[in-house]
Amino acid sequence: MVMEATTVLCHSKTAPSGLSVAGNKLTLRPFNKYFHGHALTNNSFQYHSKLYLNGFPLSCTFYSNPISALSKLRKRCNLVSPPRCSVSSNANSESHNPILKYLTNSSFDSIKSSLLQLTPIDIVKWSGILSVIIAASKWTLNTLFNPFFWMYFSWTWLFWPWMVALVVAVYGLYSFWRHFHGEATMFEQLAIVTSVFTWLTLVPPAYFNGYLEGWPFVFFFVYHYFFFFSVTVRKRLYGDYYLRPHEPKWDVNLPMWNRLLFSVGVMVGHWLAAFEGPELHQIPGGWNNLGIWTLIIVTLLMQYNATLYLSKYSEKVVVPTAVVQFGPYRWIRHPIFSSTMLLFVTYCVALRAPLSLLFVVAVCLLYYRQKAVQEEALMVETFGQSYTEYASKVKYRFIPFVY
Repeated sequence: MVMEATTVLCHSKTAPSGLSVAGNKLTLRPFNKYFHGHALTNNSFQYHSKLYLNGFPLSCTFYSNPISALSKLRKRCNLVSPPRCSVSSNANSESHNPILKYLTNSSFDSIKSSLLQLTPIDIVKWSGILSVIIAASKWTLNTLFNPFFWMYFSWTWLFWPWMVALVVAVYGLYSFWRHFHGEATMFEQLAIVTSVFTWLTLVPPAYFNGYLEGWPFVFFFVYHYFFFFSVTVRKRLYGDYYLRPHEPKWDVNLPMWNRLLFSVGVMVGHWLAAFEGPELHQIPGGWNNLGIWTLIIVTLLMQYNATLYLSKYSEKVVVPTAVVQFGPYRWIRHPIFSSTMLLFVTYCVALRAPLSLLFVVAVCLLYYRQKAVQEEALMVETFGQSYTEYASKVKYRFIPFVY
C-alpha cells in the first residue's frame, strides 16, 4: 500500500519494517538506520544492499519510484525462508477504549464548542449535581475519619443493629402484602409476626437507651411463644399450621378502622413505656423481678389453657361446638383477650412504666369490649339458653372480680 509518494510499508511475520525515501536517504524501520543511494536519473535511483533479518540473508534493490518499488521488490527480495509480506496497521494499532478514543479525538476547539452550546438550565443542573457530589464526598470523608463515628457504629451494631430492624420491617410489610392477597408462605407469616414484635419490644427501648439489655430481649421471645399457642394447637390436631375452611360467621372482626386504631394504640403504648421507664441499666434485677416472672408464667398458662380447652370443644379450632366452662373459662368469659391484655401489662410493669400500663389497658378494654359483645351475641344465637346460663354464672368478662 502506498502511504505517500515516496513511502512503502512492508509487514512481515518475522520482522515488520517500513521503507521511506526522502531525497537521497532511504529509511528502514524498525531498525532506524539510513541507507544512502545515488540517483541514476532525475526520476529514479537504485540501491543494492545485503541485510540480515532474524539471521536470514536478504538481498534487495530499492527504487525511488513507488510503483516499481512495489513490483520489483517482490521479485528482487529473496529470503532463504521467505516471510509473508502484507500491508497491515498492527504496528500502529489504535486502542479500542472509548475514553481514550474520545480524549484522543477531542481538541480545545471541540471542547469550547460543546461549552458554548450549554444553556443556563444545563449549567444550573450540572452545577447542582457537582455540588451534591462534592458535599456527599466531603461528608463521607469526614465521617470515615471521625473516631466517634466508629465508636458509636461499633456500639450500635454490637448492642442494637438498626439496619437489621429496618430490613425486618420492610420484609414484614412485603409478607403482609402477600398475606393480604392469600399468597404468604409459612415463613412469610412468621416474618410478619417477628417484624411486629421487633418493633414492639426491641426498637422502642433501643431508641431511647441506645442499646439493649434485659427485659426487651426476654419479652421478644415471650411474645413469640404467647401468640403461637393457637398455631401449635393446629399442629397437634392436623399436623400443620394452616387454618381450615369454616363458616365465615365465626370470624368475628370489627371494622377496619377499629382494628387500625387498636394496632396504633398498642404500638404507642409500647413506645410510651420505653420513654416513661428508666434507663435499662437502672432497672433492678435478681429477686426484685420475681413478681414479673410470675406474671409472665400466669399469662402464658392462661393463654395456653384457654386455647387448649377451646380447641377441645371446637371444630377446626375456630368453630365452637359447645359452651366451654372449664379451665380459665370458669373465672372469666374471654380468657384469651384477658391474657393478651395481661401480656401488655406485664411488659409495662417490667419497664417500670405505670402510666403506659393504664393507657394500654384502656386501649385493650375499648377494643376487646366491642369484640366480646359481638362474640357473645353469636354464642347466644348458636347455643341459646346454654350460653345465657353460663354468662349469668360467670359474670366477669376480662378481669376477675373487677370487670
